[in-house]
Amino acid sequence: MNALKAARVATFTYFALNGFLLGMWIVHIPTVEQRVGIDHAELGRLLLVLGLGAFIGMRVGGWLTDRFGARTVTPLAGVVCSAAVVLPGLATSELALAAALLAFGFGNGVLDMAMNGHAVVVEREYARPVMSAFHATWSLGGVAAALVGARTLSWDLSPATTLGVVAVVGVVVSLATAPALSHGATTIPHEDDDRPKSKKKVPARIWVMAGLAFMVMLSEGVANDWSVLHLQDVLDAEPQIAALAYGAFATTMTIGRLLADRVTAKIGPMAVLRWGAVIAAAGLTVAALSPWVGLAIAGWAVAGAGLSGTVPQLFSAAGHTDPSSAAVNMSRVAGLGYIGVLAGPAVIGWLTHLMPLNVAFLLPVVFCVVTAFAAGVLKPATAQAERTADPVH
Repeated sequence: MNALKAARVATFTYFALNGFLLGMWIVHIPTVEQRVGIDHAELGRLLLVLGLGAFIGMRVGGWLTDRFGARTVTPLAGVVCSAAVVLPGLATSELALAAALLAFGFGNGVLDMAMNGHAVVVEREYARPVMSAFHATWSLGGVAAALVGARTLSWDLSPATTLGVVAVVGVVVSLATAPALSHGATTIPHEDDDRPKSKKKVPARIWVMAGLAFMVMLSEGVANDWSVLHLQDVLDAEPQIAALAYGAFATTMTIGRLLADRVTAKIGPMAVLRWGAVIAAAGLTVAALSPWVGLAIAGWAVAGAGLSGTVPQLFSAAGHTDPSSAAVNMSRVAGLGYIGVLAGPAVIGWLTHLMPLNVAFLLPVVFCVVTAFAAGVLKPATAQAERTADPVH
């Protein structure tokens, strides 16, 4: 295996590890909630602490990656995130759980930015789209966590035991994978790098991409947290049938990300973002307005397919806009997008006080339509990517 292929495999490994670690925490949420003795409302507030930690971690991780390189930061972030996953399993009080989630969120955020920064390096060296496949691997890591977590929970293992083993495995994988990371620079030095540096103004298109990331990731968060409840509460579906709504969404999301790189290579990132948003809007509309369970499930599946390629295009474009600030720019886009994931379920919950749940779903529909109209922001990214496609060693 040549160095570039090895670096790509290493990137897949870190994405899968990140998805697995987060998934292992998610499957243990009910057990940890019971152990600590908190209700759903208190848990909701604590999950915001996790989001805060992730947001801080993304900003710090972006700066560290641009300063020291993804090859250095990624394995260290993997170790920190892996070690921190055991902390929620050890918590016995609300304060301790808050501190644990802040630490785990921070580690997750740093790893997220470092591995995406490395993904930009690999994509630049391949000179073709490869970002979406990395994000698909993240989703597969979550699927693996669900399967492993279900088995360990059936054995009545404590969260501390299971997450402790996961932490050790994660640390080993992070360190063992490190040598395969690319030696290519995370950033590309400019010819005038020896001149006195002044604080650079953030390109306006980065903030536009961040806003679009907020919209599409909010739509994704709504599907994750409300699709099952929608089928149960609005269409009176049985719980086992309602679960198929999220299953359909997650499946098409993963498949779409596995295929998105090939599609992007043929039609370009702008078209993927635009038509993906259009397809997602159509799917969400069908799901929201359908009076039939089967058609609603199909709508959620279409929404997953449409959204699948949108986020990777925004991350990739942010990383290629200014190679000297690739990770910091991605942290801005990802950070605002992550706020969308957290805010989406809460916003929909608030809207249900004013309108039926399915009508509230029209908000992400509007966001997807706005994203489709604003997708032209990625047009310059294609030319920029071509100018920076040559390998840098």
